[in-house]
Amino acid sequence: MNATATVMDTFTAIESRRSIKHYDPSHRMTEDEITRLIELAKLSPTSFNIQNWRFVCVTDPDLKKQLRAASWNQAQVEEASLVILLCADLTAHSNHPQRYWANAPQAVQDQLVPMIATFYDGNDQLIRDEAMRSVGMAGQTIMLAAKAMGYDTCPMIGYDPVKVAEIIRLPKDHVTGFMVVVGKALEPARARSGPVSLDEVLVYNHF
Repeated sequence: MNATATVMDTFTAIESRRSIKHYDPSHRMTEDEITRLIELAKLSPTSFNIQNWRFVCVTDPDLKKQLRAASWNQAQVEEASLVILLCADLTAHSNHPQRYWANAPQAVQDQLVPMIATFYDGNDQLIRDEAMRSVGMAGQTIMLAAKAMGYDTCPMIGYDPVKVAEIIRLPKDHVTGFMVVVGKALEPARARSGPVSLDEVLVYNHF
């Protein structure tokens, strides 16, 4: 993205972000744009700052074709400029955890770093739940940032996770959360199809 370009404000990005299915297959994102997008995604929060997300950015046409086949032949996987597999490292909490707090005061490091292992060790369900929370927040960051940069996106779970894992050579101690495609839309999204009322989703204090 050009440094002088006008960036969309947050409210507009939220209101205008839609899941787009049809993209210009000739468009290419620059390496600087992809880097910027992932640098913004890295600002997403994670519990204990373990930064357990891993972003597999697929631009290779042959790999995108393979991912399309593993995604029930959904065209946007191949035609979008970029496919991002949002993955998570299930061992991130135990991988030199002191580095997650290296810039904090020593007293903070001494308090928090030992708590990480105590919180996660032996609790596989919590570790997986944490992975899904982390990639979910990062995915939303990616979609809003992409919109602000002038791109459209589509989050996807419609794929064979085993085949996708093979294609991207996913390590055994990692999991995939979902996929986001990014690109230049060929046509706008349809009108929102059926938003539920605010009264149905907003609860004050307790059910």
